[in-house]
Amino acid sequence: MSFVNTLKQWDESVACFERGDSTAALETFIDIQEKNSKIFFNIGCIHLINKDLDEAEKAFDGSIGKDQHLAVAFFQRGLTFYKKERQDKSVILGIDDWMELRGNQLIDYKPLGLRYKLYACEVLHNMALVNAQLGLWEKAKEHLLTALNLKTEAKLSLIDKALECLLKQKLFQPVEMSQKVLFKPNKNYVAELEKKDYLGKAKVVASIIDKDEFSGFAPLQPQVDEVPATPKVPEVMRALEGEPHTVLFEFVPETSDELAVVPGNIVFVLQKGADNWASVIFNERDETNKDDIPAPPRREPPNRPQRKSGKIDESGDSSKCIVKVHFKYTIAISMTPGLAYITTLKTISNKLGVPATSITLSYSPKDSGKIIIDKDTRMEDVWSCVRNGRLTLWCDMKPDSSEQLHIQTYLVALHSYASSNPEDLEFNQGDTILLLSKVNEDWFEGECNQKIGIFPASFVEEVQMKEI
Repeated sequence: MSFVNTLKQWDESVACFERGDSTAALETFIDIQEKNSKIFFNIGCIHLINKDLDEAEKAFDGSIGKDQHLAVAFFQRGLTFYKKERQDKSVILGIDDWMELRGNQLIDYKPLGLRYKLYACEVLHNMALVNAQLGLWEKAKEHLLTALNLKTEAKLSLIDKALECLLKQKLFQPVEMSQKVLFKPNKNYVAELEKKDYLGKAKVVASIIDKDEFSGFAPLQPQVDEVPATPKVPEVMRALEGEPHTVLFEFVPETSDELAVVPGNIVFVLQKGADNWASVIFNERDETNKDDIPAPPRREPPNRPQRKSGKIDESGDSSKCIVKVHFKYTIAISMTPGLAYITTLKTISNKLGVPATSITLSYSPKDSGKIIIDKDTRMEDVWSCVRNGRLTLWCDMKPDSSEQLHIQTYLVALHSYASSNPEDLEFNQGDTILLLSKVNEDWFEGECNQKIGIFPASFVEEVQMKEI
């Protein structure tokens, strides 16, 4: 059972008790599945009123089992034992009740939902009565004298009367709790049980229908028989046609047909091109409508420098081709097909920074192994392997060559760099990069994390040179 249901039944039971219907109150209390110490206490009080002492004892035992510091439950259970003429048990429980007061002269249970104050002098009064019934007059007198010192209000004159009776060795009546009080649930919790209408009733503010007072959901409208074959799609709905993608890196537009985006933006890709460019929708705009887009804020590290002529231009002169050379690392050179062997060898050796006499070139015709290129090789066969403006060569150091690279230069990344092209080298701030070559004054070629590519020179600084 939930706390809400328990709270409802508890509040209903107390209401029945206050109306005088203790039977209905008791039945509702007993039906509560998850009873706390206060509910057990209420059940015990109703049984005590009905003089059902055995059931009252069980209920007060349940209350103390749930809360072993509830002194008023000890007090009521002691009174139950007294009425069952179990004086020895009453004395013991009276002592427990006294101990649970923990040195307080009284405990006010009003904050806990019970309009009752349990006084220490009343507990001692009942303990004295039980001792008197057992014939322990001196012990009873001791309890009453202590109670007399703890009396806090003039209305507690019963202590004085009990002392007078005790001096005459006469018994007196016990102190009993009022039969009209029970533990009530927290009124703030009970108030939350009532349903509240936070929105209120809707009303018609404006309508094209005269005297329209309907504020609910409109019924289904009749279907149109003839639907246009190709309905016009609003511009803002074009995003639904595309596939959503999350932007990983910032992109700063350089032309009027490009969009500015930052990491985290969601774009809808309408069409992808073979050149790695895509037509997208972003903020209800596509690449053909960017006049209203403000320039995005620029961030550190420094802006990516423009690629100069030293960088390979794959879309340049059709008379050129890109020669990819696999050495200890891979390089790419723009060369004119048909160059002689000596010119080709010298161009590659200059790019690698090694003497031409210490390296050997080779190529691989289609469906065959690698063939070494030397002065006797027909270069027409080599250049005939160009496919789609690209040629792949291999370069090896000659075994008998004593001329090797003697110094390696290492750089440290000042900023993280995210690649935007396949030939770029990606690295994070603090990474160490092996410098392979300087493409031009703005771009370097290097190796990092077993990858080779080019990167802006402004993103790194030289840290050491190592002999090999």
